[in-house]
Amino acid sequence: MRVTELMTTDVVTIRGDAPVSDAVAQLADSRIGGLAVVDRHNKLVGTISASDILAAEAEAGDEEARARMLTTTLVSDLMTSPPLTVTADTEVREASLQMEYGEVHRLFVEQDGELAGVISRSDIVRAHAGGKL
Repeated sequence: MRVTELMTTDVVTIRGDAPVSDAVAQLADSRIGGLAVVDRHNKLVGTISASDILAAEAEAGDEEARARMLTTTLVSDLMTSPPLTVTADTEVREASLQMEYGEVHRLFVEQDGELAGVISRSDIVRAHAGGKL
């Protein structure tokens, strides 16, 4: 089975120059754990996850410092770059191994230099549970 058969094509993105508070809102509204970070040309440049934000909040110290961090820190300051990517024709098994080795929960799918989708561990688990894999 190929990544294209399991990936989500409606990828939630955020610009790197957005404040972290915008990322928190998008994560909550979309009920997902990570966002694709894109530049002004909509090119994939990184990823930011709820875990990245929680770690930064923990380091911020008191409540006032955490609130300031959310509004003054940019997504690009916390994002992981470059993001781990696969192509749509990558075998799901290979994508799963890349997630395991990279210690990530999602891989972004690029096709011809464009962001085409995202595949997550939960997509793969659902496929296993549904008997597709």
